[in-house]
Amino acid sequence: MNRNRAVPDGGRNEERRRSRTMGKHVIVGAGQVGAHLAERLTGMGHDVTVVTRSGSGPDGVERVAADAADRDRLATLAKGADTIYNCVNPPYHRWAQDWPPLAASFLGAAEDTGAGLVTLSSLYGYGPVDGPMTEDLPLAATGTKGRVRARMWHDALAAHEAGRIRATEVRGSDFYGPGSSDQSFIGEVRFVKPLLAGKRVFYFSDPSVPHAWTYLPDAAQALAIAGTDERSYGRAWHVPTGPAVSTREVGERLCRIAGAPAPRIHEVPRAIFNAAGLVAPVLKELRETRYQFDEPFVLDSSAFESAFAMAPTPLDDALRAVVAASR
Repeated sequence: MNRNRAVPDGGRNEERRRSRTMGKHVIVGAGQVGAHLAERLTGMGHDVTVVTRSGSGPDGVERVAADAADRDRLATLAKGADTIYNCVNPPYHRWAQDWPPLAASFLGAAEDTGAGLVTLSSLYGYGPVDGPMTEDLPLAATGTKGRVRARMWHDALAAHEAGRIRATEVRGSDFYGPGSSDQSFIGEVRFVKPLLAGKRVFYFSDPSVPHAWTYLPDAAQALAIAGTDERSYGRAWHVPTGPAVSTREVGERLCRIAGAPAPRIHEVPRAIFNAAGLVAPVLKELRETRYQFDEPFVLDSSAFESAFAMAPTPLDDALRAVVAASR
């Protein structure tokens, strides 16, 4: 199967790409990435609708309460849209139940409306790898979450190659930055505020292992590019992401920039981590993907960087923004 083949259209994609200056964009999900994406697209002059179950979302956009698993409802909301963005993130322990109907709805709505489908995804589908991750690696995960994400992409790519939709997938590593969720490993709640207050931070793996961290505004920028440039369709891409840096080094650089005390980051013993998973669903699910933190986790995003002339935000610049936002 050719993962990079675009839908043949006699040159209409190129015409559409050049002519698209303003359009309608529908973002499903207003979490840590969806909110940044909405801000980015509105700043580019696009009309943006944000769809969530509760009708929440950032200011300056149309906010709609709807169940994204309802294909007809999603298609109605996306009528006339250039692009639909899947920025949904069900609870980890619900992925096997929640993702299939959601994914089917997104594919159906894209087919019904002709809107491009841009899906925010993760690196789980690759499973454990030895060396930097590139987009041409097989999706060989054996864990539940990885298999779910792999199936979603295989289905979207099959629909794209059959000419039913235009689809792409944008994959990032663990997110950090202003507006990060309370589940972010180096986010505001778990990491930034405690360290800047001189408190200890407990990390569930070895904090000296290099790890790729994806900056939230970079993820939003990559999604906005993918959703407004027809060259993105027909393959997966990695969000421009800087060199892998250990959690300990991130903490040291963060505290140096903020003028805070030296960071105190402690590894939680594996036995305690495993025991906590018996009562905390999130920790139980993290056991499946802990391999990402026990060994170096390196992301190669050179394909997107080269194709779309976008570089990742330097870590220190990103951390300065994080410190400013936390204050």
